[in-house]
Amino acid sequence: MATSYPTFTLSDQLTRQQLDFFNTHGFIHFKNFIKPATVSSIIDASKEVEKKWIEQDIKKINGVPIKYGKDLDGSPIVQRFAFLNQQHQTLSGLLLDPRFNALLQLAGDGARLGTEEKDGMVFNHYINGPDSKFSKMGWHTDGLRDIFYGTKLNPMLNVGIHLSTLKPENGGLKIIPGTHKQSIYQMLFRKKYFLDNKSDADEVSILPEAGDLTIHDGRLWHRVAESAVRGEESRRRVIYIPIIAGKYAPKNENSPTVFYQRFAGIVK
Repeated sequence: MATSYPTFTLSDQLTRQQLDFFNTHGFIHFKNFIKPATVSSIIDASKEVEKKWIEQDIKKINGVPIKYGKDLDGSPIVQRFAFLNQQHQTLSGLLLDPRFNALLQLAGDGARLGTEEKDGMVFNHYINGPDSKFSKMGWHTDGLRDIFYGTKLNPMLNVGIHLSTLKPENGGLKIIPGTHKQSIYQMLFRKKYFLDNKSDADEVSILPEAGDLTIHDGRLWHRVAESAVRGEESRRRVIYIPIIAGKYAPKNENSPTVFYQRFAGIVK
């Protein structure tokens, strides 16, 4: 598949063309999902939560470790938030957009937004600076999580709301289209989880503009490539919220840390 691909516009109902594209390739890219003012308000909300978490030295939310790092000036920042939708009304309000309902059919019957499950709404803040602790992420599939949870391998889609405009030199999300249909063996052994960040001949680069929305099937092999530029130009913010099918499994403040998350240090 070529490195370029068609983009679409999301309304309150998916078209047959959109459904066919997603089912074939395991991902889809919608342009201009939110306006620039909404992007700004989301970033401002994340900074409010970040300030509170740093002041209170919050280590985990609902059992999920929070990843801290350093900004370009050396000040502390949160580089991976979990369950951010539960921390600020701007983020919880975003998920009330009726267009999200159109996306649920991509995961089949009983699908829902994972506002209280998995890691909830994740907010990733990448920056390629001298003290960054979060600039890339090796090849992985999210299907492995179900194996660690000891549950059936159910469809899990990742909805990405992009708050930064990316150019090829910014790195970002790389996927291998069609691998959502792979065998369990291929899911487990095609790549070395999180340790391998080499480019793949079949990978496609997702290059959104701020305000775009993407969805990729969690069973796809995907990685986050490190930015080739450093400093402010490398700053990248993106929200992920899961679409889940299967047994409802909410988390709360007493939830244990999942086994694989205890090794989060290998995830850069």
